[in-house]
Amino acid sequence: MPELTVALVGNPNSGKTTLFNALTGARLAVGNWPGVTVERKAGRLKTARDVILQDLPGTYSLSPYSSEELVTRDFLLQERPEKVINVVDATNLERNLYLTLQVMEAGRPLVIALNMMDVLAKQQNRQINLKKLGYALQVPVIGISALRKTNLDTLVATAQQPGAGQYPYPEYDPRVESAISMIAAQLTAYPEADRRWYAIKLFERDTQVQAQVTLTPQQQADIEQTITTAEHLFADASDSIIVNARYDFIARVIAMSVIDQGDFVESVSDRIDRVVTNRWLALPIFAAVMWAVYYVSIQTVGTLGSDWLNDTVFGAWLPDAATHVLNAWAVAPWLQSLIVDGLIGGIGAILGFLPQIMMLFLCLGVLEDCGYMARIAFVMDRLFHRFNLSGKAFIPMLIATGCGVPGIMATRTIESSRDRRMSIMLTTFMPCSAKLTVIALVAGTFFPHQSWVAPSAYFISILAVVCSGIYLKKTRLFAGPPAPFVMELPAYHLPKAANLARSVWQRAAAFVHKAGTIIFLSCVALWFLANFNWRLQMVPQNQSLLRTLGSLLAPLFIPLGFGDWRATVATVAGLIAKENCVGTMRIAFGPGNFGDALRATYAPMAGYAFLVFNLLCAPCFASIGTMYKEFGDGKWTWYAVGYQTGVAYLLAVIVYQASQLIAGTLTLWGGGFLLVALALIGYGLLVKRERHDAPVLA
Repeated sequence: MPELTVALVGNPNSGKTTLFNALTGARLAVGNWPGVTVERKAGRLKTARDVILQDLPGTYSLSPYSSEELVTRDFLLQERPEKVINVVDATNLERNLYLTLQVMEAGRPLVIALNMMDVLAKQQNRQINLKKLGYALQVPVIGISALRKTNLDTLVATAQQPGAGQYPYPEYDPRVESAISMIAAQLTAYPEADRRWYAIKLFERDTQVQAQVTLTPQQQADIEQTITTAEHLFADASDSIIVNARYDFIARVIAMSVIDQGDFVESVSDRIDRVVTNRWLALPIFAAVMWAVYYVSIQTVGTLGSDWLNDTVFGAWLPDAATHVLNAWAVAPWLQSLIVDGLIGGIGAILGFLPQIMMLFLCLGVLEDCGYMARIAFVMDRLFHRFNLSGKAFIPMLIATGCGVPGIMATRTIESSRDRRMSIMLTTFMPCSAKLTVIALVAGTFFPHQSWVAPSAYFISILAVVCSGIYLKKTRLFAGPPAPFVMELPAYHLPKAANLARSVWQRAAAFVHKAGTIIFLSCVALWFLANFNWRLQMVPQNQSLLRTLGSLLAPLFIPLGFGDWRATVATVAGLIAKENCVGTMRIAFGPGNFGDALRATYAPMAGYAFLVFNLLCAPCFASIGTMYKEFGDGKWTWYAVGYQTGVAYLLAVIVYQASQLIAGTLTLWGGGFLLVALALIGYGLLVKRERHDAPVLA
C-alpha cells in the first residue's frame, strides 16, 4: 500500500506533541510553553505502519514571523501532505480556530482533533456540540484527550478514510470575497486550487508571498488598486480586514456550536492566578518556589542519596573493591591508578550528584506539568519588557535548565532576528543539569549549612540575563523594541506520574550516558595528563603535564580567588562538558578526602566565585556548536562566547574581591580589579546611552 503522510498542526501548547507521542509511541519532549517542538519530527502510527505522522512546530497562524513557524507553513504548502490533523484546544476554541481557517484557506484535506475535552468537561462550564461544529466548518471534528488517549482510534480511522476532510473554502464578508476573487483572477499562472490562498496572502500584503509570486507590472497595479479600494471601503488596513473577517466567521461558528453556561464564573485556575500572577506577589512567590526547589534538591532530600554515593559507594566501597581485585590479578600500578583514581574517582565524582539532579528534575517536572512554569514565563515577560527584553526569551531559558542545546534551538520561536540572536547569547547563562554538579559541589563543600547558595545560582543567572539585556539593547547590534509575547496559559492540573517518571528518567539517563561517553574519555585523558610528564614518565601530580599546562593560565584567575592550576584546568575541561569541572578537580587532587582538600586549598568565597564563573562563562562544545548552527555565522559565535566569558569574569571578580573587602583583607591589586569591574558594569548599565539607529545584523 502507498504511504500516507499526515501532518499534525496546532497552536503552541495545544497538546500536539502529546498526541504525536500517543499515536507513534515516540517520547518527544512535552512542555507547557511554546517552542518544545522547534523542527518537524516524523514517526509511523503504531496501528498503521504505512501512515507517516509529521509533528510540525506550533504556530498561531500561517503568516509566519519566526523560523520555526516558517517550517510549518512551508511543509503544508510545498510538501502537500495527504491529510492534516489540526489539534485544537477545546478550552480555547476561539483562538485555535484562527489557525484552522488558515489551513482551510490553503485547501489541505483537514480533520479537526478537538483536544482536552476532559479538561473542558471538568473545569469549564461550557459545552461544544461536535456535530454542529463539524457542520459549520464542513470538516470532521473528533473530540479527544491526547493525555488520556481517549477516542484516538476514531481520529486515526477518520484520517485514513479516502476523501475524508474535503470541504468548501470558508466564505467571509461578501466585500472581502469580491476582492479576493478579483486578485485570484490575476493569478492564472498558478493552479486553481492554490489561487485563493495566494490571493489572500497578497491581499494581506504578506512580503514573503509577494516576493515569491511572479506578476506583470499591470497585474501588480490591478491587485494594488483592488486592495486600496477595499481599504478605503473598510477604512482599515488590508491585513486587519482579513483578521476581522476570520474572527467574524469564528464568531458565527461559536454561536452555532458552543453553549456557555458560566461566562462570568471564575474558575479554580483564575483564582490561583489572581495570587501567583499578581504584579506585586508574583516575583516573591517565584523566588520562594525556586528557593524551595533548590533547597530540597541540593541541600536536603537530594543530598541524602548523594552523600551515600560519594562517601560510601564511590568514596570507599567501589575503590576498595576495585583495588582488592586488581591487586589479586597483579595488574600494573599505572593501570590500577587509571581505573581507581581516573575512572572511578573522576566519573564517580560526577555520578555522585545524580540523586540531587534527579530530585531537581522531579521538582521542575512537577512545576512544568501542573502549569506553574507557564505562569512564570508570563510573569517574567512583564519584568523582561521593563528592560527591553522579549518575554519569549524566557521560554528558551526555561528549557535550557535541562540542557543548553534544546534551549538554544527553542529561540527559533522569536520573530525578531536581533532578539533571537541576543537570546541565543544569553540562554546558556541558565544553570543546566551539567552545571548542577558544580553548584552541588560548591554548596555541599564550602556552604553545607547555607540554604541560599544553590538557589542563588539560579537568580544570578537571571540577573546576568536582565543586566545583559539592558546593556546590549543600547548597542547598534541589538537596538530596537522587543518583540511582543503571546502565550496561552494552560489550566492548572495535577501532574501525571507517568509524565514525571518519563521526564526524570530521560534526563537522568542522558546524564549517565554522557558520563559513560564524553566524560569517560575526558577522565582517561585528564588522568594521563595528571600522572605523566613531557617525557611520558609517570610522576606525581605536582610534576605532571596537567600542572604545567594549568600553570600557564592560572594567573588569569588570581583576581577571582582560584588562581590555582587545579581549578584552572577544571575550568578549561568544562568546555568539553561542564560536568568535567568536578571530575577534573577530583583527578587533579588525587586520592584522599576530596572535600577536605578543597576546603584546605580555597576560601569559601573563592569556591563561590568558581561557581559564578563556570555558571556564566562559555558553555560546553555541544552548546557552542548549536550556537554556531543557529547563528549561521562564526563571527557571531565568537562574539557570544567572548561576551559570556567576559561577563562571567567581571561578576566572579566582584564576588571574590567584594568578600575580601567585607572581611578586611582586600589588597591594593584586588581593590584595583574590583573598581575596574564595577566601573565597566556601571558604565554599561547606567552611563552608556541607548542607540536608536537601525541595528546592523550582517
